[in-house]
Amino acid sequence: MSDSQTSLFATALDQFNRGADLIDLSDDLRSILSQPKNEIIVNFPVRLNDGTYRVFRGYRIQHSNLLGPYKGGVRFHPMVDLDEVKALASWMTWKSALCDIPFGGAKGGISFDPGGLEPDELERVVRRFTHALGGNIGPDHDIPAPDLGSNAQSMVWMMDTYANSTGVTERQNVKRIVTGKTLETGGSPGREKATGQGVVFCLQHWADEVGFDLAGATVSIQGFGNVGSATARILQVHGARVVAVSDHAGTVADEDGIDAFELTDWVSERGSVAGFPGGMWIDTDDFWTVPAD
Repeated sequence: MSDSQTSLFATALDQFNRGADLIDLSDDLRSILSQPKNEIIVNFPVRLNDGTYRVFRGYRIQHSNLLGPYKGGVRFHPMVDLDEVKALASWMTWKSALCDIPFGGAKGGISFDPGGLEPDELERVVRRFTHALGGNIGPDHDIPAPDLGSNAQSMVWMMDTYANSTGVTERQNVKRIVTGKTLETGGSPGREKATGQGVVFCLQHWADEVGFDLAGATVSIQGFGNVGSATARILQVHGARVVAVSDHAGTVADEDGIDAFELTDWVSERGSVAGFPGGMWIDTDDFWTVPAD
């Protein structure tokens, strides 16, 4: 992160302090909640398929467990750093508390590009990361989940690695170490679209409050990973029209509407929206100029 950029954690801390002012939070609680309880950084070597070793850096930030076990995703991306993960962990605390969910806040990640590795190399990275975290995670202490760049298979690898490091008498509880697993290993149906569904629930609540009809509305979506794609598909089912989608590769637009289901299949097969035939390719900066509600 360059000096010219605003620290994400500084932004999160500013939000916290403004909220604390509004509720007249005591100085003691303000001090406790303004910093993570634990900041865990691990550096671990992984043997790649060409025989060389590469050292990866991983993070697990445990912000607060006042309301329950730490809870938060694990992201895989080259830009993952301590500042980002601290901010995301604190936001997990606030989200759980505001929704009255008995969990605290945490977030983790590894600074690398998962798309640059072979599947077996990726598996070794995830397993070594889990092993490096050791007892810092656990079903009653800190429960990871998928996030940017990770998925249900990543959680299965984490669960299996954790299981191999526990005693036999504890293994009946091992499935609780992560959420977002595959259905075959005890995951929950609907998990993959759950966050996108939450976005739509918020939009529906707002629409009801202001008298806005989502049916026929035009929508632009920045980011077309798990959350963005699920949001687009659900909104389309509700009658909205997706007119622009942007991701790391560029932007596709169509004022008559982009088929979110076809685009999801395209991105699943090719990794980005680039080249999608169901819309017009435009400059990424022009994403914000596409008319949308």
